[in-house]
Amino acid sequence: MPVVVNLDKCTGCETCLESCPYDAIVMKDGKAVINEYCNECMTCLSVCPEGAIIETLDAAAREESLRTKAKFADYRDVLVFAEQREGEIAAVSYELLGAGRRLADKRDVGLYAVLLGTGEKEAGELIKWGADKVILCSDSSLTQFNDDSYAQILTEVIQKYKPSIVLAGATPVGRSFLPRVAAKVRTGLTADCTSLEIDSETGNLLQVRPAFGGNIMATILCPDYRPQMATVRPRVMKKGEYQEDRTGEIINMSTDSISCRTQVIETVKEVSEISVNLHEAEFIIAGGRGVGGEKGFKMLEELAEVLGGVVGASRAAVDEGWVSYSHQVGQTGKTVNPKIYIACGISGAVQHLVGMQSSDMIIAINKNPDAPIFNVATYGIVGDMFEIVPLLTKKIKEAKGL
Repeated sequence: MPVVVNLDKCTGCETCLESCPYDAIVMKDGKAVINEYCNECMTCLSVCPEGAIIETLDAAAREESLRTKAKFADYRDVLVFAEQREGEIAAVSYELLGAGRRLADKRDVGLYAVLLGTGEKEAGELIKWGADKVILCSDSSLTQFNDDSYAQILTEVIQKYKPSIVLAGATPVGRSFLPRVAAKVRTGLTADCTSLEIDSETGNLLQVRPAFGGNIMATILCPDYRPQMATVRPRVMKKGEYQEDRTGEIINMSTDSISCRTQVIETVKEVSEISVNLHEAEFIIAGGRGVGGEKGFKMLEELAEVLGGVVGASRAAVDEGWVSYSHQVGQTGKTVNPKIYIACGISGAVQHLVGMQSSDMIIAINKNPDAPIFNVATYGIVGDMFEIVPLLTKKIKEAKGL
């Protein structure tokens, strides 16, 4: 921090508070403290009657710091890495475009997308989903993911186009190569974000993610370096608006300068016998500790069947062995975004909420009126789920003529 408060000299008079145009001075335990919003304007140095606010940088260091800040003006747009798998654009890419479009509009800048290993048809789809420009590397060697080449290309794109914000999915691909890119361009990276906002005062990206095992939601900033980089958990962001007639620019990028040190010989797919697909389900009926056991989950399965949905579960229910891990929703399970999410006997711990709170509609059934799940629910039913769920199943069957 270039400016600090000598706490031994500070009398807590609060004279400095009004002098700061960035609200970077706050009172803590009766003393003034400089926070991360400091923009080094040095206005506060002359107003302190006790001389308690001091500059920590020498003249040369301060000049270099100000030069770095001035360079921030060169970084403007929002850039999204559009992931593809076997030539098809991954769903998380459309979610990132929705988030990126919102952030770009708030900053009044452009939205770029980077697409590797496909053609102009797929690039055109990204434009229809909200991108202003798509940087396309259609080299067939990029169809299969390779950390080395992907990191080199994205680094080159960042250095050339200087985006202020770079987003990628928190998928095995994004988690694998984006840290390399952050290291190459010497900036920070926040992993597994569940929310992204723009600070209206500073313009910094507010990157929100679970921390300490999901016990708190941390808001992370990168105020001193650009670009601001984050990976975003799939299924937590809403897709943008698809516009069939939307136009944009496709920029073809050559890969001649890329020298890859590794080669993908073979890709082996993992074959799973698990039939439940929480990611694609439109209706999810989830149970928690309040379900009471396997018998309770049989009741949820009946409701899921008449709705054409699937059964989900909280970690507590999975840990009890009432249902398999493939059904788990939450921080350590799957992140879902169905049309309707019915939470039965789930209290609503933050670890579970981060996995389902972006659902279009949340219906909570719980006998505890103070359960945290009601804070995010669209509709809440306080009562015994063993009475409510069978009645709901019966009424739906009657409505469908079953």
